[in-house]
Amino acid sequence: MSNRLLPYWIVTGLVLATALWLLWAGRVPICDCGYVKLWHGETMSSENSQHLSDWYTPSHLLHGLLFYGALWLVARRLPVGWRLVIATAVEAAWEIVENSDAIIERYRAVTISLDYYGDSVVNSVADILAMIAGFWLARAIPAWASVLIVIGFETLTAVVIRDGLALNVLMLLHPLDMVRDWQAGG
Repeated sequence: MSNRLLPYWIVTGLVLATALWLLWAGRVPICDCGYVKLWHGETMSSENSQHLSDWYTPSHLLHGLLFYGALWLVARRLPVGWRLVIATAVEAAWEIVENSDAIIERYRAVTISLDYYGDSVVNSVADILAMIAGFWLARAIPAWASVLIVIGFETLTAVVIRDGLALNVLMLLHPLDMVRDWQAGG
């Protein structure tokens, strides 16, 4: 195996290891409904975060854009493949933590996600792949375009589902009744 390809094999291994960990931890492989859809657009549904993509997929794409930018700032001397390994490790760790009982209960306690029971494994893997796509997109486009994509997706999801990456982080770390009430009004 070429040293040049090693980071990409590690990324593949991280994705597979995350899927296996989530299965071991008791996450469902696919939606309990028995099938996998490419898109599930209803957020207040037991099928949310169970299919390949949903309204939270853009936030994972944004993770990739943001990770690329952050790693460019602090680790630009590392080859891009190794920066992708770091980004994938962070995203994989988030998928594992996000699907822990503690975080699932936190979401249910402080957000409007009362029916959230965690992601299916196929959704978690798709979320990691969305981050990887965002990482490669950020590498291919100018920084100003990445900024516009972040603003655009955050605006879109705030308008359509009253949520998004920034609101999700805010409500997880420092929930505000005002925001929760606004989100519930949609």
